[in-house]
Amino acid sequence: MDTNLQKDDLRGTIKFIPPLYKQRYQFIKDLVIKYKPKKVADLGCADCTLLWMLKFCKCIEVLAGLDIRENVMKEKMHMLSPLPADYLQPSERSLTVTLHHGSVAHKDSCMLGFDLVTCIELAIDAATRYDYTVEFTGLGTPPPGSEDVGFCTQIGVFVRKYPKSGETVNSEKHTEHAYKTVFKAVYPSLKDEKYLQNAVVSEVIFGADIIKRRLLGDFKSEGKAPSDGLEMELKFQPCKYFMRCSKNLSLAETEKLAAERSMEPFIDENTVYIPLAKIFSIPKVNQLCGTFEKLSKLIAGKVALSNDGSAVIVTIEYENEEQEN
Repeated sequence: MDTNLQKDDLRGTIKFIPPLYKQRYQFIKDLVIKYKPKKVADLGCADCTLLWMLKFCKCIEVLAGLDIRENVMKEKMHMLSPLPADYLQPSERSLTVTLHHGSVAHKDSCMLGFDLVTCIELAIDAATRYDYTVEFTGLGTPPPGSEDVGFCTQIGVFVRKYPKSGETVNSEKHTEHAYKTVFKAVYPSLKDEKYLQNAVVSEVIFGADIIKRRLLGDFKSEGKAPSDGLEMELKFQPCKYFMRCSKNLSLAETEKLAAERSMEPFIDENTVYIPLAKIFSIPKVNQLCGTFEKLSKLIAGKVALSNDGSAVIVTIEYENEEQEN
């Protein structure tokens, strides 16, 4: 007997381990891993379980489901909606999930251009008609003595025949709109400028706050106060920070000093100046922006900057911090 098949002698039934529906989902997932399709459609998506599983595959950018049972899709479609965490940490890829109500026997242009289509109970003539090769396999080996019935789940893997150089592909035009869209979700993506800007601004503010706290923490550990008008060097890894407190410098002179010390944040009275060069060196910010110019563009108007735009400025709330302590 097959290792994934067990017989319940008390009930006289055959059980597959893992259950056949899980084996079917894994079979599809293995195909996705192998071929890395960007657009996948599930014809007969029913309770949307397969679509939910596939939405986590990073190569997929478009998922579409089709089923004749509209009430079943509507009952389960919530599982395909973005979660709050998807907005807090948008993915680098784009992902759109759509559900359609209709019959697979009808044609609709919304189902054109998919890289992988899952369906059951297709006949061999479909492969011939649409210029595909097909390989038949299956899941769920029958028990001894019943081999003639074949697999419990029969599978046909259809692969498109690509034309040779110079040949054209004959394709049918699908201009009808036979399906009704019952659900559509567009996941937040860093490819969208809005979500990218939000992510960058969040990382810049977070990074600037850490630098500010380190500066203040080391300054306080020395028993000094910003009003002392003292100048000192603070040594951190991987670079050196510089703190300067002086009431004699004008705003223009202070900003010029910040530009000269391109990687050295400092404090002037109740303001922390963190040069953009330092902000850009934060790994996450660098990864998100790619270029220094992109960083400047994304945070403009969203983060407090010096007059010449060369540094992020953070105001120190000393009274509040003392009360919190």
